Amino acid sequence: MTEQPVYKRVLLKVSGEALMGSREYGLDKAMVQTIASDIADVVAFGVEVCLVIGGGNIFRGVSAAASGMDRAQGDYIGMLATVMNALAMQAALEKLNVPTRVQSAIPMASVCEPYVRRRAQRHMEKGRVVIFAAGTGNPFFTTDTAAALRAAEMGCNVLLKGTQVDGVYAADPRKNPDAERYNELTYLDVLSRDLSVMDAAAISLCRENHLPIIVFNIHETGAFGRVIRGEGRFTRIVETQ
Repeated sequence: MTEQPVYKRVLLKVSGEALMGSREYGLDKAMVQTIASDIADVVAFGVEVCLVIGGGNIFRGVSAAASGMDRAQGDYIGMLATVMNALAMQAALEKLNVPTRVQSAIPMASVCEPYVRRRAQRHMEKGRVVIFAAGTGNPFFTTDTAAALRAAEMGCNVLLKGTQVDGVYAADPRKNPDAERYNELTYLDVLSRDLSVMDAAAISLCRENHLPIIVFNIHETGAFGRVIRGEGRFTRIVETQ
């Protein structure tokens, strides 16, 4: 990357499914390493980066609740799954000599740091990547909401959501090739059209804090860096178009 980044401090939200690669569940080592490499390139560019990683590749509380498990219990299991993904990403980043800290909303001192806002901010100021694990620490809140919350707490310039497609569509483009793709939307557009970007709580939190959201394809090598420069294909969600 040779051009100046558009953003100084960013939060990258990665779904657990993104770490599966071509597998049906679990972690694809090559995919984790690819995403880590893209993050390392952005960090080397002088951008302060923090992450929230979902746990859907290992366990989903909502699905467990649908099959009869207590929803809160299922969500706690899902939070632990995000810690596993966070530790895997930390290992991949540190293999690339990127200093990384994992902070968990559920304290587990022998594994990672507890979430402390000012400590996390200090880590980022020192150029360390901070991975926020265990969601918000509360059941009934998604990792999308956790990402919006942490991005607001960290004073990030933008929340980037890495997905399986290159933006927001009116319908799933993998099922409907003719689905309309949006370059830019407002928060109200997303809510009123019930677009599958993030849950309503996350969108509302971003709206209240004037935090732009950018949706892009995490599987395209180098896409994270291009978005940081304002290039490539993505959908931008803001207050007004």
